[in-house]
Amino acid sequence: MSLEKYTPLRSGKRRKNLGFERFMAIAATVNLALVIFDLTYVPWRNFWLQSNLVIPITRQKIHIPTPVVDCPNRSIDPNQPPQTIRQSWITCVYDPVKGIEPNRDTQTYLSTVAQLEQQLTQKGLALGLKSPEVQQLLATLRQQSQEMITLNPFEAVGKSGTLEKIKREMRNRVGDRIKGRLSSVEAFNLFWSTDNTRYPNYLSPTTWNQEITWFNARIKPLIETNYYRTVGENGEPTNEFWLLDAPFVTLFLLEFLARTLYISRRYRSLTWLDAMIWRWYDVPMFLPFSIFAPVLALTRILPTTLRLHCAEIIDLHTINERAREGFVAAIAEEMTEVVIVQVVNQIQGAIMRGDVSEFLQRTTSRRYIDINNINEIEVLSKHLVQLVVYQVFPKVQPDLEKLVRHSIDGVLGQSPAYRSLTALPGVGTLPGQLTERLVADVTQLLYNSLKTLLDDPKTTELTVRLVQNFTNSFISEAKQKQELEEIEVLLSDLLEEIKINYVQRLTEEDATLILDETRQLKRRSRDS
Repeated sequence: MSLEKYTPLRSGKRRKNLGFERFMAIAATVNLALVIFDLTYVPWRNFWLQSNLVIPITRQKIHIPTPVVDCPNRSIDPNQPPQTIRQSWITCVYDPVKGIEPNRDTQTYLSTVAQLEQQLTQKGLALGLKSPEVQQLLATLRQQSQEMITLNPFEAVGKSGTLEKIKREMRNRVGDRIKGRLSSVEAFNLFWSTDNTRYPNYLSPTTWNQEITWFNARIKPLIETNYYRTVGENGEPTNEFWLLDAPFVTLFLLEFLARTLYISRRYRSLTWLDAMIWRWYDVPMFLPFSIFAPVLALTRILPTTLRLHCAEIIDLHTINERAREGFVAAIAEEMTEVVIVQVVNQIQGAIMRGDVSEFLQRTTSRRYIDINNINEIEVLSKHLVQLVVYQVFPKVQPDLEKLVRHSIDGVLGQSPAYRSLTALPGVGTLPGQLTERLVADVTQLLYNSLKTLLDDPKTTELTVRLVQNFTNSFISEAKQKQELEEIEVLLSDLLEEIKINYVQRLTEEDATLILDETRQLKRRSRDS
């Protein structure tokens, strides 16, 4: 599409609205950014939660520092005292929009681990690991681990893969320490035990710090990514993005109505509906896609891009030119072939149907209709001759004399008698003077003769009669059947050869090179 149609800055008056255009362009950009953020928030929540960027090939994690805040824990019972969890400010703010809450089961699991760390910190490792409170917490963790593996609280939000990763990490960790292979339940039971019958003293004062550090680094972040998402009355996951989108939708709807009304008032030939159709590309900006089809909100990319161009924030002229040239390069060859072949076929069909002979018959048989009682051929011929004789001839007469003189000198120079004559003493310049005089007399005589003929009405009458008789005689002879049929066949064959050879040459042409040559010509024209 041509961007000139959408550019509002083609006059000084419109340039005054540049500030408003930029404001609307920035608003559209912010809205589009929110749409993209909303659509990608759930798939990318792990990143927003932990701010860890994973390099695909090396699987190396790069932590991006993000502010962390105390976020209310909405998963606890409302009757209990309020609690908070340390969480990224982005997830703390946007989780309620998507109806996301911490999963109670996995959150309880992490709370039990935190209580265990607190007990050991208060009582010390040597005494703490043997205390009844710590043993009770370890038993609770073994039970919760088995329930997590069996009930799979990750499945509801499509994160079963995370649980599988947790199980694999735990099996590998415990298996490496005991030099054996265990199931996931056995690995968790052994990890949270100090007096296992098969492998005693897995957790001990000497191993506790190492194991809990590994757990907090590898297992805890995976468990933290689990969540629970509420479901609305329509049976779909909660999504309150429409509350954020509504102000933008309202703004763009009011702007669309005001702009199209202004256009219809400015251009009297356009109705308000015509103006709305003219600005069709703005329609996605105010359609409430966030309510019924959030993905369709991505169609706002087109109007947003056009607004940025109109506000002179970005320049799309170069992209527009390259896109049009690519489109032309793709279809130019096919279109040209079709048009040329179709035109040639039409001419061939006209010849084979006898349209030429029918035209010649009508030319000589029908009465000529004169609409102004003026013989246009006679008048045009007279004007043309007058222009040549009175205006053109005097200006080219010196050049004509030089040409005639050069021709005469060339002819005489080849004559031995003339060369002998110019060699005689006292006679050498005489032939040149005679030539000058002859050339002047001839051109003057020609000019005077043309003027005399031009002023003679009889000459004009004879000229017109000659043209008419020539035309009538030519048409009369061409109407002879044998001659006409032969001419038609030859013309048809000629057109067929032209068609075949032209299409072949056109196929061999590189449309891209032609467009490149066209760009160079345009650039030279602008530079000059």
